[in-house]
Amino acid sequence: MLKRYLFDGDFDLVERAFFDVIIIGAGIAGIYTALALDEGLKCGIISKGALEESNSFLAQGGIASVVLDEDTEEEHFRDTLVAGAGVCDEEAVRVLVREGPREINELINMGIPFDLSNEGVLHITREGGHSRRRVVHCGGDATGRIILKSLKEIADARENITFIDKTFLVDILTEKNDVVGVLTYKDDYKAYMASNVVIASGGIGQLYKYTTNPKIATGDGLGAAMRAGVETKDMEFVQFHPTALYTGEDDQSVFLISEAVRGEGAVLRNVQGEAFMKGVHHMKDLAPRDIVSREIVKQILNQEEDYVYLDITNKSRAYLVNRFPTIFKKCYEKGFDISKEWIKVHPVQHYFMGGIKTDLYSRTNINGLFACGEVACTGVHGANRLASNSLLECLVFGKRCGEYINRLHKCQFLLHKKLGFDTKESTLVLNDIGLIKKKIKEVMTTCGSIVRKENDLLKSEKAIQNLVLKVNDYKLDTVDGFEMYNMLIIAQEILKKAWERKVSIGAHYMN
Repeated sequence: MLKRYLFDGDFDLVERAFFDVIIIGAGIAGIYTALALDEGLKCGIISKGALEESNSFLAQGGIASVVLDEDTEEEHFRDTLVAGAGVCDEEAVRVLVREGPREINELINMGIPFDLSNEGVLHITREGGHSRRRVVHCGGDATGRIILKSLKEIADARENITFIDKTFLVDILTEKNDVVGVLTYKDDYKAYMASNVVIASGGIGQLYKYTTNPKIATGDGLGAAMRAGVETKDMEFVQFHPTALYTGEDDQSVFLISEAVRGEGAVLRNVQGEAFMKGVHHMKDLAPRDIVSREIVKQILNQEEDYVYLDITNKSRAYLVNRFPTIFKKCYEKGFDISKEWIKVHPVQHYFMGGIKTDLYSRTNINGLFACGEVACTGVHGANRLASNSLLECLVFGKRCGEYINRLHKCQFLLHKKLGFDTKESTLVLNDIGLIKKKIKEVMTTCGSIVRKENDLLKSEKAIQNLVLKVNDYKLDTVDGFEMYNMLIIAQEILKKAWERKVSIGAHYMN
């Protein structure tokens, strides 16, 4: 039994603001959805942190889309299904690959500065799992940062869009099966009432000890939606990126070495210097991420060091500085030149294929509640996401979400005085929130990671369930407490679904 609402107080005393559409999350999915809305709709975009703290901002690689004449939608479709281990929603994948090129053109028309070749055409690269080059990018390896900043500037110029930053989503407000708004917390509680709410809050990386996700990625939107009664899908499918920078430090948020580095010829080597992917997969170092991550784990278990090497020394310093400026600078700051030295890498949590179950228009099972981006599960990724399909999904289904909301009959929701809050006065105050968060990370990293065991999943799910039942009796009134509860219920569902799926598939590997 989950807490329906985390808010524990008198809702009649809470300040309220009114909008036509509220979007939770100011990443690419959230802002692109807002830009697709009619300018007559009053839209509020609520973000937990600053622009720089989103997964979109950190995205390095690019956007996969059919832009070359020699490429085809059918090939992109097939590559996506193969990477997803055959369990993708094929209709959703068709929509993704068919409408992707249109959204790339839309970004170009908006003035997004995609990288160009010496001939003045789009520079296209190749990444893991792709049968050919089809990834467009910006700033070498700063695609997400450049696109997000550009979209934010465009949105700032729209009179109908208001950004509400450093504000935490506490609860999604519903009346029967209709959404009526959200409850948030900044310096105090505030309700934003709207008949359309879009959850675009990103990933769940902070459930794990090591992740490429920012510190704010605690699954707040997903947790709030689960408590509101949304259907979820593919919760067992968690992606681990094969090549995060290994520093030997106890960093919770780890720097990513983009898949595009392997797309430009980098080779994975064990500590003996052997190129170990040769005999593992016909695509070698560009095999799908789940396959590469498992092989790296295998190599690490057979050696003393907790890392393998990524070798891009076949490229010149000038080339690497131009093509991968962010990566080159980060590694140089750590004390090594990647044109001369191999990069120490290891797999860490990177992306969540599961999430809020949505249809082709980002709709959920709750009227007026939508989801897009990483928090949503459209089914396009199946059991393992194809490289650079994530930003494409944000664009395609963000646009579809906004356009669908435009077609809805514009009517005011009915706001009843009592919203059915089941809160009660509690004298208990939780004082070990940090310890519980640490426990979640330990359990998920040990039992819900790259290689899973049935007995471990069962025991860990029961342990998390007991924590949920314990915390249910406590009053939560801080952001740390809200985060902890959402992390608990998401972790429990991931472990439960992983235990129920007995057969290995994609990123879900049972030993």
